[in-house]
Amino acid sequence: MLWTEELFHVKKPIIAMLHLEPLPGDPLFSRGTNMQQIADLAKRDLEALQRGGVDGVLISNEFSLPYQRKVDTVTTAAMAFVLGQLCSEISVPYGVDCISDGDATIELAAAVDADFVRGTFCGVYVGDGGLYNNDFSATLRRKAALGLEDLRMLYFLNPESDRNLDTRALGDIARSLIFKAAPDGLCISASAAGQEVDDQLIQSVKECSRDMVVLCNTGCRMDTIRRKLRCADAAVVGTTFKENGELRRRVDAARVSAFMDEVRALRREL
Repeated sequence: MLWTEELFHVKKPIIAMLHLEPLPGDPLFSRGTNMQQIADLAKRDLEALQRGGVDGVLISNEFSLPYQRKVDTVTTAAMAFVLGQLCSEISVPYGVDCISDGDATIELAAAVDADFVRGTFCGVYVGDGGLYNNDFSATLRRKAALGLEDLRMLYFLNPESDRNLDTRALGDIARSLIFKAAPDGLCISASAAGQEVDDQLIQSVKECSRDMVVLCNTGCRMDTIRRKLRCADAAVVGTTFKENGELRRRVDAARVSAFMDEVRALRREL
């Protein structure tokens, strides 16, 4: 049995993204907005996701654009404030992602008792933000020092929007990473958020280790989710749960419910 079945109590769990509004210090943060307003919007989305039947939620600073390689302290503080407001309302396993900063993600997870994290914990990438180099040796030592033995880590194997400077095949990178870092899961992405991941790419990574949890990280929609979950062990879903399937809109509980009906139908077939 995969660990995801133990944590989420289902096969092929769906982890829903809970995107926070721009936070203090972010270029898109509107003056006059206060943290309680941001937390209230997050509560509204959380309620819609849980009412729709998702298996887990992943809270991220999605609109902290452009992303920082080392986030400001105010970002993790603001995210912790929101989590403090949400904790009594969350009824499913939850994780956190301080986008592009793996160390901050680990620190936040320790502060809010998260069940799992997702992040770019390893590799050297180039993109609009320039070069960034991730030191997973330091990140994993910090995780150990904080006593987070039970914290599950989902690694971006190929982050969207950035190019890996490692020219090895993705399967070879996966095998090396499994040996060196023992990740709990590998997230496979397309070239941008909302874009569909190639099924063969997911399958090639899954063939590296049958015990490794492989997640489809982008592009899961009503018309693709059955096919993706026949290859992947789980999926991370964000944009398709929003009103009209638009990233910057609020979560639509009806869209979530219809999507989850498809997932449950597939589970009955497995």
